[in-house]
Amino acid sequence: MPTQSEQVIGVQNTNYNLVSVLYHMLNGAATYDEYIQDAEQSGDQELAQFLQNVKKQNAECANKAQELLAQRIK
Repeated sequence: MPTQSEQVIGVQNTNYNLVSVLYHMLNGAATYDEYIQDAEQSGDQELAQFLQNVKKQNAECANKAQELLAQRIK
């Protein structure tokens, strides 16, 4: 049974949630670049590497979110 918000906007909550997660992941990617640059400029290679790993994992999750969304909107 559709929720009230699903009835009002016509979008399943799960799809909306997935779009929201994807948006925040993509938005965060630009922020990670700034953080990586800050770490590199301060000479903290350990932190820069950590942030690069976070960015890579975030990108992998964003790709998976895109795949899931594509499956749901066919």
